[in-house]
Amino acid sequence: MKINQELRAQTEANFTRTPASEAQTFNKMVQSQTKHLKQQELQQLMKNITLQGNKLARFHTFRDLVKFKRMVKGFLQETVSSGLDLQKSNSFNIDGQNRNLALIKEVDEKLMALTEEIMNQEKKTVDLLGLIGEIKGLLINIYG
Repeated sequence: MKINQELRAQTEANFTRTPASEAQTFNKMVQSQTKHLKQQELQQLMKNITLQGNKLARFHTFRDLVKFKRMVKGFLQETVSSGLDLQKSNSFNIDGQNRNLALIKEVDEKLMALTEEIMNQEKKTVDLLGLIGEIKGLLINIYG
Protein backbone atom coordinates (compact mmCIF):
# COMPACT_ATOMS: atom_id res chain seq x y z
CA MET A 1 0.00 0.00 0.00
CA LYS A 2 2.81 2.44 0.76
CA ILE A 3 4.17 1.96 -2.75
CA ASN A 4 0.83 2.92 -4.31
CA GLN A 5 0.52 6.03 -2.17
CA GLU A 6 4.03 7.14 -3.12
CA LEU A 7 3.35 6.58 -6.82
CA ARG A 8 0.10 8.50 -6.59
CA ALA A 9 1.85 11.42 -4.91
CA GLN A 10 4.55 11.46 -7.59
CA THR A 11 2.09 11.33 -10.47
CA GLU A 12 -0.06 14.08 -8.96
CA ALA A 13 3.02 16.25 -8.61
CA ASN A 14 3.88 15.72 -12.29
CA PHE A 15 0.46 16.88 -13.51
CA THR A 16 0.30 20.57 -12.88
CA ARG A 17 -2.50 22.63 -14.34
CA THR A 18 -1.69 25.25 -16.92
CA PRO A 19 -2.86 28.80 -16.35
CA ALA A 20 -5.93 29.96 -18.22
CA SER A 21 -3.90 32.33 -20.42
CA GLU A 22 -1.74 29.46 -21.69
CA ALA A 23 -4.85 27.40 -22.42
CA GLN A 24 -6.37 30.31 -24.34
CA THR A 25 -3.17 30.78 -26.31
CA PHE A 26 -3.15 27.09 -27.16
CA ASN A 27 -6.83 27.24 -28.21
CA LYS A 28 -6.14 30.23 -30.45
CA MET A 29 -3.22 28.40 -32.03
CA VAL A 30 -5.37 25.31 -32.64
CA GLN A 31 -8.15 27.43 -34.14
CA SER A 32 -5.65 29.24 -36.36
CA GLN A 33 -4.19 25.96 -37.64
CA THR A 34 -7.68 24.53 -38.18
CA LYS A 35 -8.70 27.60 -40.18
CA HIS A 36 -5.48 27.38 -42.21
CA LEU A 37 -6.12 23.70 -43.00
CA LYS A 38 -9.72 24.47 -43.98
CA GLN A 39 -8.48 27.21 -46.33
CA GLN A 40 -6.02 24.79 -47.91
CA GLU A 41 -8.76 22.17 -48.28
CA LEU A 42 -11.09 24.69 -49.93
CA GLN A 43 -8.31 25.83 -52.26
CA GLN A 44 -7.70 22.21 -53.28
CA LEU A 45 -11.44 21.73 -53.89
CA MET A 46 -11.47 24.87 -56.06
CA LYS A 47 -8.49 23.58 -58.01
CA ASN A 48 -10.26 20.25 -58.60
CA ILE A 49 -13.44 22.05 -59.64
CA THR A 50 -11.44 24.16 -62.10
CA LEU A 51 -9.81 21.07 -63.61
CA GLN A 52 -13.17 19.30 -63.88
CA GLY A 53 -14.73 22.43 -65.41
CA ASN A 54 -12.00 22.50 -68.06
CA LYS A 55 -12.61 18.82 -68.77
CA LEU A 56 -16.34 19.47 -69.06
CA ALA A 57 -15.70 22.38 -71.43
CA ARG A 58 -13.62 20.13 -73.68
CA PHE A 59 -15.70 16.96 -73.79
CA HIS A 60 -19.32 18.00 -72.98
CA THR A 61 -20.23 14.61 -71.47
CA PHE A 62 -22.95 13.94 -68.93
CA ARG A 63 -20.47 12.04 -66.76
CA ASP A 64 -18.24 15.12 -66.57
CA LEU A 65 -21.29 17.31 -65.90
CA VAL A 66 -22.46 15.11 -63.02
CA LYS A 67 -18.97 15.00 -61.54
CA PHE A 68 -18.67 18.79 -61.83
CA LYS A 69 -22.05 19.33 -60.15
CA ARG A 70 -21.12 16.95 -57.32
CA MET A 71 -17.85 18.78 -56.78
CA VAL A 72 -19.62 22.14 -56.64
CA LYS A 73 -22.18 20.73 -54.22
CA GLY A 74 -19.41 19.33 -52.04
CA PHE A 75 -17.64 22.69 -52.06
CA LEU A 76 -20.81 24.51 -51.02
CA GLN A 77 -21.49 22.00 -48.26
CA GLU A 78 -17.94 22.32 -46.99
CA THR A 79 -18.02 26.11 -46.90
CA VAL A 80 -21.40 26.21 -45.21
CA SER A 81 -20.50 23.54 -42.66
CA SER A 82 -17.23 25.22 -41.76
CA GLY A 83 -18.95 28.60 -41.57
CA LEU A 84 -16.04 30.43 -43.20
CA ASP A 85 -18.09 32.47 -45.66
CA LEU A 86 -21.10 32.85 -43.41
CA GLN A 87 -19.07 34.64 -40.78
CA LYS A 88 -17.47 36.99 -43.28
CA SER A 89 -20.60 38.25 -45.02
CA ASN A 90 -23.80 38.70 -43.09
CA SER A 91 -25.14 41.32 -45.44
CA PHE A 92 -28.71 41.70 -46.56
CA ASN A 93 -29.97 42.91 -49.92
CA ILE A 94 -32.69 45.51 -50.51
CA ASP A 95 -35.46 42.94 -50.05
CA GLY A 96 -34.05 41.93 -46.66
CA GLN A 97 -32.80 38.53 -47.86
CA ASN A 98 -29.50 37.15 -46.69
CA ARG A 99 -26.75 37.54 -49.31
CA ASN A 100 -25.32 34.04 -48.77
CA LEU A 101 -28.61 32.43 -49.64
CA ALA A 102 -28.78 34.56 -52.77
CA LEU A 103 -25.26 33.47 -53.76
CA ILE A 104 -26.11 29.79 -53.31
CA LYS A 105 -29.29 30.25 -55.37
CA GLU A 106 -27.25 31.97 -58.07
CA VAL A 107 -24.75 29.08 -58.14
CA ASP A 108 -27.68 26.66 -58.38
CA GLU A 109 -29.21 28.64 -61.25
CA LYS A 110 -25.88 28.68 -63.10
CA LEU A 111 -25.55 24.91 -62.66
CA MET A 112 -29.05 24.45 -64.06
CA ALA A 113 -28.19 26.67 -67.03
CA LEU A 114 -25.02 24.65 -67.59
CA THR A 115 -27.02 21.42 -67.47
CA GLU A 116 -29.51 22.75 -70.00
CA GLU A 117 -26.71 23.91 -72.30
CA ILE A 118 -25.01 20.50 -72.19
CA MET A 119 -28.36 18.81 -72.81
CA ASN A 120 -29.05 21.07 -75.80
CA GLN A 121 -25.62 20.32 -77.25
CA GLU A 122 -26.06 16.62 -76.63
CA LYS A 123 -29.61 16.58 -77.99
CA LYS A 124 -28.33 16.14 -81.52
CA THR A 125 -26.19 13.21 -80.41
CA VAL A 126 -29.12 11.70 -78.51
CA ASP A 127 -31.40 12.18 -81.54
CA LEU A 128 -28.80 10.49 -83.76
CA LEU A 129 -28.50 7.61 -81.31
CA GLY A 130 -32.30 7.34 -81.27
CA LEU A 131 -32.40 7.17 -85.08
CA ILE A 132 -29.62 4.59 -85.09
CA GLY A 133 -31.61 2.57 -82.55
CA GLU A 134 -34.73 2.76 -84.69
CA ILE A 135 -32.76 1.64 -87.75
CA LYS A 136 -31.35 -1.30 -85.77
CA GLY A 137 -34.85 -2.17 -84.63
CA LEU A 138 -36.10 -2.13 -88.21
CA LEU A 139 -33.20 -4.31 -89.33
CA ILE A 140 -33.97 -6.77 -86.55
CA ASN A 141 -37.60 -6.87 -87.72
CA ILE A 142 -36.39 -7.74 -91.21
CA TYR A 143 -34.51 -10.76 -89.79
CA GLY A 144 -37.47 -11.85 -87.68
